[in-house]
Amino acid sequence: MAGAFGFKGCQKIRGPQIRNLLEAKDFFLFDCDGVIWHGEKAISGAAKVVNSLIRHGKNVVFVTNNCTRPRENYVHKFYRLGFTDVMLEQIFSSSYCSALYLRDVVKVRGQVFVIGCDGLRRELQEADIPCVEEADDPDATIYDCALAPDVKAVLVGHDDKLTFLKLAKASCYLRDPDCLFLATDNDPWHPLSGGRILPGSGSLTAALEVASGRKATVIGKPSRFMFECISSQFRGVDPAQCLMVGDRLETDMLFGSNCGLDTMLTLTGVSQIEEAQEYRNSELTTNHSLVPDYVVDTIADFLPAFEELDEQSN
Repeated sequence: MAGAFGFKGCQKIRGPQIRNLLEAKDFFLFDCDGVIWHGEKAISGAAKVVNSLIRHGKNVVFVTNNCTRPRENYVHKFYRLGFTDVMLEQIFSSSYCSALYLRDVVKVRGQVFVIGCDGLRRELQEADIPCVEEADDPDATIYDCALAPDVKAVLVGHDDKLTFLKLAKASCYLRDPDCLFLATDNDPWHPLSGGRILPGSGSLTAALEVASGRKATVIGKPSRFMFECISSQFRGVDPAQCLMVGDRLETDMLFGSNCGLDTMLTLTGVSQIEEAQEYRNSELTTNHSLVPDYVVDTIADFLPAFEELDEQSN
């Protein structure tokens, strides 16, 4: 599809080009943080864009590496921020997809040791996947704590209560070569207000990879598995008819490229167009997978295209 609107590589589009893209695509995949909202504030015009896409009969799904809340909490957040048409079935978080992977792909038989928040545990419980219960004495150490006998997988996500003991236990479990090593995502950090950052799941996974000498299988973006989850739950998903809209080159654009999707970078989040242009001009061909097909300042740039489409239909 990129050839229909220009060569692949940071094409800034607006107006008629966006309208052509809207008409050409059936599935729209959106990242959330930095694309749809910042924290508890929706990006201006985002709710109207999402609701307009749904009203025009487009399939809209949300693919987020944020594993801290279960999907039903996402539905409440969408509704709270004005996205009144979003349903549970449209939300694909790395925690939900991790639960599907453990239940349906590897069919884990045994307990899962989780480094992560309550939201991740709740998604696993919804899928009837048993998790190791943490019941250690506050003074326990790796020298004297109990280790569960039937741990078949270690799953690492965002954990703001990470302890050295959790890291040590996970390292012990991973000495068993038959114990799976999974990560919800490999995001290194997340931006906070005031120029501060929050270490992401990827930083925790990296620590455990060093300690265990093993590499984790990543479930979330840029892995293809999230797209396979979508394809399994929506009939007739054709990559050529999909557009991935995100704010991070190393996850969202690479995810789209890995899955054969056209990609769009919105400049309301982490990555900026100068970084994309550097990747485009790089001599390393692997960097070209991080380059978006299209760039918009914000997804609110879709709104004039909807107005034109509505005028045509009247």
